[in-house]
Amino acid sequence: MLTLLITYFDLNIPGANLFSYITFRAGGAVVTALLLSFIFAPRLIRILRGYQITGQPIREDGPPSHLTTKVGTPTMGGLLILLAVAISALLWGDLANPYLWVVLAATLAFGLIGFTDDYLKLRSASVYGVSGKIKLLCEGLVAAVIVYVITTLLPAPLAFSYAVPFAKDILVPLGSVLFIMAGVFVIVGTSNAVNLTDGLDGLAIVPVMIAIGSFGFIAYVVGNVIFADYLQLHYVSGTGELAIFCGAIIGAGLGFLWYNAPPAAVFMGDTGSLALGGALGTIAIATKHEIVLAIIGGLFVLEAVSVIVQVVSFKITGKRVFAMAPLHHHFEQRGWAESTIVIRFWIISVVLALIGLATLKLR
Repeated sequence: MLTLLITYFDLNIPGANLFSYITFRAGGAVVTALLLSFIFAPRLIRILRGYQITGQPIREDGPPSHLTTKVGTPTMGGLLILLAVAISALLWGDLANPYLWVVLAATLAFGLIGFTDDYLKLRSASVYGVSGKIKLLCEGLVAAVIVYVITTLLPAPLAFSYAVPFAKDILVPLGSVLFIMAGVFVIVGTSNAVNLTDGLDGLAIVPVMIAIGSFGFIAYVVGNVIFADYLQLHYVSGTGELAIFCGAIIGAGLGFLWYNAPPAAVFMGDTGSLALGGALGTIAIATKHEIVLAIIGGLFVLEAVSVIVQVVSFKITGKRVFAMAPLHHHFEQRGWAESTIVIRFWIISVVLALIGLATLKLR
């Protein structure tokens, strides 16, 4: 918006040319979202408590310690993230850029699904909100629309193909139907994987920031014809603007972490986790790095796979592979301290992000 205003009114003010640089505006988005988080967080937490939204229901079959240490903590903190991200991205982003609107729409749509789920859980004071089938159906429909819109924005060679990491010229053509189906899987899978990871104080938000920061860099280089050519990446015009959106998520994430750090004063709930995962998956598709997402977001993949393995194993053999799923609960049951699990998972996220970013040069 600031760029649009300066251009429209032809404002000749010192430093106005800085707004033409994506890096400057991305930094502005980080700072703005962080400040907005600090401004709104105390008020939001008071509102959640005032409306007696005093805690996310804790599963009785979860770790016993959670029934005493986490009960009563306000949830729906994802509203703080969504508010800060939306305002910051619209303020610093180029409103004429379609990719910005597509990713924002995906983030808010998945956030709305998560909000509905959180609200129903709190209203019924149980762990049951929107049924799993209905939630997946809604997520799938939203994702299908988002992927279709992205295909209309991408150039013909990239619209219905997957780029292969470590290879500079290989594109795997999928066709329109299969590509949309694969895109739905990426977005919905990432959204729910982040949701599964959000089980301990600070566990999900830092890996999300690490992954989104990595994709902010990817969006910047993929959207810059010079850098894309140098790194032998597929150039996607306009995606550089997504670096501003990623910056907004990082700023909002840092502000949220201030209140989500152990012991958490607020949880993000499905409102935040589904939205952040949806944003991450959408950005991966827009930048043609869907496969790299599986590397950079490898922690989320491990958490999701642990649940799938646990369920399949129990149904087929009657035995559990893990002491408890998702994976972070397994280590809790093995006696690891919550802070130990969280920090070690952060370290894993950093390592996976570095490996994923290395694919940009190894071609």
